Amino acid sequence: MSVPVVLVAGLHGAARAAVVDRLLREHSGALAIHHDLRQITGGLVVRTVRDAGVVREQVAVRLEHGCVTCTVRLDLIPQLLRYAGQASLLVVDLWDAVEPQSVAETVGHPEADPDLRLTGVLTALDAELMPTDICRGELLSEIGKQAAAGDGRYLAEVLAHQIEYATALVVPETMPAPLPSADEEDLELCREVLGHLAPMTPVAMPGDPLPAVTGPGVCVHELAARVDPASAQLPCMAHTPAVDTVVWHRARPLHPGRFFDAMDDLATRSVRSRGRFWLANRPDRLLAWDAVAGIVSIEDTGPWLAALPETAWEDVPLARRLAASLDWTPEHGDRVQHLVLTGPGLDQDEIHALLDGCLLAPDEPVTVVEDPFAELLDRDAAG
Repeated sequence: MSVPVVLVAGLHGAARAAVVDRLLREHSGALAIHHDLRQITGGLVVRTVRDAGVVREQVAVRLEHGCVTCTVRLDLIPQLLRYAGQASLLVVDLWDAVEPQSVAETVGHPEADPDLRLTGVLTALDAELMPTDICRGELLSEIGKQAAAGDGRYLAEVLAHQIEYATALVVPETMPAPLPSADEEDLELCREVLGHLAPMTPVAMPGDPLPAVTGPGVCVHELAARVDPASAQLPCMAHTPAVDTVVWHRARPLHPGRFFDAMDDLATRSVRSRGRFWLANRPDRLLAWDAVAGIVSIEDTGPWLAALPETAWEDVPLARRLAASLDWTPEHGDRVQHLVLTGPGLDQDEIHALLDGCLLAPDEPVTVVEDPFAELLDRDAAG
């Protein structure tokens, strides 16, 4: 019989440790495995295995290549299998800056070892730090939290991805001494922000029971579809005292020049924004928008469903086909502008006016002397 495995992610190490400790206390026979990546740029990680009472093992492991992928493949998976017959629950305590998706897809892959059963991905959060950290634009390398040599990710970017991928979010009731627990105002703001960023994800606040982690396995393909730009479950329009979420949804193409000129303004108006869009001069390509703390990423994620022959649709994941059906129009198929912006004091009318001004007028020709997106998108496609 397979042993349940739960991942616990989170940039806030003290909060993550509190959640792991509680899992170990509440599940007799549970073991936690943690890889300390502070020296990973030199190819060295420190593996710790512990239960609710004692540290069972602490070993320095030298890897040929210092990266998270190698750590998971060469050390984490063998250790999970080593302890699979000894534990009632295996808790993978991820290092601060590790995004859980790649680890989840390795542990929970349908062809992975049948002795392991991925049952959840929890992200632990410090209620006092989270609303501030989601606005921080520092590189991980600037604050000593990089997960590999040359890690070019940003703190807010990683935190957003940890929040949005999780099957549940946990704000621990108490923090380890001497750290103070969050006050009611911090907790309320944290709950409010999470309600905008991940409105469909369960949140366990102080006093709530932890999510169940010993039941059936989760499907990593379904988890991936929730954050894939082509099928992501994007938040709806919402207004709360401290935070607003604005949705822009249109079925006309964007003028590449005007939209490129508006990008910085659009990114800096919100704390977090994401979605999918299409440019008039690239009608067959589904482009993804991902911005946090003023840092924008644009990615070509492949063809729109309408650009594929119908014979190829059977090879497209069901979640993608369902998402396409919701946006389908006779004229454009599933081509759509669907951007969601979250932040304090957002003016929906201003944002809609900015973006509507970037749309191609009904009779306007696509006159692009020089495509401003070419260097970014064509370079990525070539790479």
